[in-house]
Parts: sequence; C-alpha cells; structure tokens
Amino acid sequence: MSSLRRKVRQRLARKGHDPDAVDAAVDRLLAERAIDDTRVAEAIAHTATVVHRRGKLRVKRQIEQAGIAPATARGAIDEVFSAIDDDALLDEALARRLRGRERIADESEFRRLFRYLVGQGFEPDRIMASLKKRKTSASRS
Repeated sequence: MSSLRRKVRQRLARKGHDPDAVDAAVDRLLAERAIDDTRVAEAIAHTATVVHRRGKLRVKRQIEQAGIAPATARGAIDEVFSAIDDDALLDEALARRLRGRERIADESEFRRLFRYLVGQGFEPDRIMASLKKRKTSASRS
C-alpha cells in the first residue's frame, strides 16, 4: 500500500469515519489519481527545482520525507532533472548567493558558500568545482 493511501486512511479513521466509507473514498481518490505517489513525487521535485532552485539531494530528501518510496523518488527526480542542466542550476544558486558579485571574497566566504550549497542539495564535487572556478576567475581579474 502506498504511503499516501495509508496516510489518507489514517486521517479519515482518526476523524471517526466509517471504515467502509473510508475504503470507498480512498478507492475513488485512487481512481481519480488524486492520491498517486508518482504524481506527488514529480510535483514535489518540480516545485523544488523550478521554484526553489534546489539540487537533487535535497529534492530526494523532500520526497522521501513525504513518505514516498526511494525508488519512486528516484524516478521522479530522474524525470524532472532530465530537462534541467544541473550545472546551470548550481551556478544560478551560487550567483544568487553572491548577489551579483563575480568573485568569492575570501576563504571564509568560500566555506560558507560550500555549506550553503550542500544544504541546498547539490553534490559536493560539483560545488567545489564551481566555487574554484569562481575563485580562480576572480584572481585572474
């Protein structure tokens, strides 16, 4: 049984609804695709990337925190990220954090940016490459 289906059943049961009515309601919601783990996972992934500009790791955590199975989460992430350039997403998040500056001021800011970007769900090796590129290009200027 899907996690969303289980949650809906529990909520309706807690509110004192008749078990037969709960079953009928859940069946109707399933038929209408109102409770569909894949659909919900894709919606979470889409919102997290397009609106909040998060990286894969954070999106995966969000989907799994919603109680959706890891395999379903992976599928949704693969689907959403197939249309997104990971490096461009990372560069956007970094540029937004630098607020228009091209250079990283010092080692302290470098570490702070690294921690921030890890928290946003980007892969550490990609973060390091992007930060070093900003630091290197800044020292050449």
